[in-house]
Amino acid sequence: MAEIKNKEDMGQKPFAIPVKNIIYIIAGFGVMVLGYLVMMGGGPDSPDVFNPGMFSFRRIVLAPVVILAGIAIEIVAIMYRGKSKK
Repeated sequence: MAEIKNKEDMGQKPFAIPVKNIIYIIAGFGVMVLGYLVMMGGGPDSPDVFNPGMFSFRRIVLAPVVILAGIAIEIVAIMYRGKSKK
């Protein structure tokens, strides 16, 4: 009886994205979630009172930059090809 040498012989195709890239995808998703958490914050106690905290540096600049960094990590993680072993 012939021996099965690899997964392709068993009818299983290798996964399209390597495990290393999947870890980077999860990390990028975590960075994006962190950006959304930074953007959150409490509102004013009364709707009649203006809260200037809505326009803070953290919500207007920092959170969108963190979210965009997470998106950039996602793009790199999906597009990156490791060094070929030749």
